[in-house]
Amino acid sequence: MFNGIIFNQGKIHKISERKKGINLFIKSNLPIKSKDLGISISCDGVCLTLVSKKKKILEFYLSNETLNRSKFKQITKGDSINLELPLKKGQNISGHICQGHVDYVAKVKKIKLIDKSYLVEFSANSSQKNNLIEKASILINGVSLTISKITKNGFEVWIIPHTYKLTNLSKLKKNSLVNIEIDILSKYVKKYYNEK
Repeated sequence: MFNGIIFNQGKIHKISERKKGINLFIKSNLPIKSKDLGISISCDGVCLTLVSKKKKILEFYLSNETLNRSKFKQITKGDSINLELPLKKGQNISGHICQGHVDYVAKVKKIKLIDKSYLVEFSANSSQKNNLIEKASILINGVSLTISKITKNGFEVWIIPHTYKLTNLSKLKKNSLVNIEIDILSKYVKKYYNEK
């Protein structure tokens, strides 16, 4: 489990193609030790298992299933990746409960600078919008944010300067792709009432 509060980023160092996936190498200052191999790390909101570490290079294996459900199908060497270690017992949850399971890949519709914050609209089709709740939490590239408004073509969020500075959301442009995880609590509640 994660909480979507990002303090660390990495850069894609290498991508190795495999028959049924890729091996992804990310260069990062994330405080990882050799004994931590096998732990889960949120990489742009996708829960990935650390398979090796050499100096500052972290290696992950991504199956075709993960590639097809995330924006990792379109990543390139040098791209910035938001990184988060799993929650520990007793740790404060400043964001919201996140699983690292991407629901869909959204596209940036527009970005507007207002005062010192950014208002960003992301795409969502009708079925995806059915799971979105205004003022609920949402995970975007591993960053916990709040849906400020449901729009005709998707939803909007505000990105404050602190979040903008510490995450790769500062790299977003119109038509950029992002990983979206809808708040698991809202999905559970909806499923419960739909089955009653």
